[in-house]
Amino acid sequence: MKLDSKTLEAVIAIDGPAASGKSTVGWILANSLGYLMIDTGCMYRAVTLAALKRRVSIEDEVAISRVAQEIEIEILPPGAADDGRMYTVNVDGVDVTWELRSPDVDTNVSLVSSYKEVRSEMVRQQRAFAESGRVVMVGRDIGTVVTPDAPLKLFITASAEERARRRWEDRQAQGHTNAYEIILEDVLRRDKIDSSRQISPLRPADDAIVIDTTDRTPEEIVQHILALRVS
Repeated sequence: MKLDSKTLEAVIAIDGPAASGKSTVGWILANSLGYLMIDTGCMYRAVTLAALKRRVSIEDEVAISRVAQEIEIEILPPGAADDGRMYTVNVDGVDVTWELRSPDVDTNVSLVSSYKEVRSEMVRQQRAFAESGRVVMVGRDIGTVVTPDAPLKLFITASAEERARRRWEDRQAQGHTNAYEIILEDVLRRDKIDSSRQISPLRPADDAIVIDTTDRTPEEIVQHILALRVS
């Protein structure tokens, strides 16, 4: 499936590892342009959460793939919600936006997202979102698989230590008490799974612009990206 040239002009692809800042950058960029931000990672999280709630074994690839095909995922603007969310995610009509960020989902989402049929179903849905145009799409295989012809591809990264620190701060704000060392271990574990999986491994597209956010604010990164578009 190829997207038409008019649509591709309105798709910006952003990839990167966990907690690299890509979602925050994507959100600010989308707001600056008047685009919709689609965080595709939340779709894999939605499948993971649904499987956990149904008590489906995360290691049962067939059953997890069936969950991916059965549930209805909606990604909407935050609307009237005033709780810091960047978007609203509904699964089968129920708002699960914050449940998607639970430690249990964090622990299991990389394995779920490695399953071939899960990725196939999510990519199908992501391309449907892209067809609407005016989209900043954030994930791990947007520039390499979902919209490989997008005219602007970005790969947002940061050191593992910085990414763990950001996730630790997020967890503290949400009332979780995970130790920094445990979160760093999980970040490194997820990096290994995401970059070594056979289906759509995490990597920059050949023509992606790599941006390190370790010592830069999201606002600085967005200004850099907007300058790229102008140039």
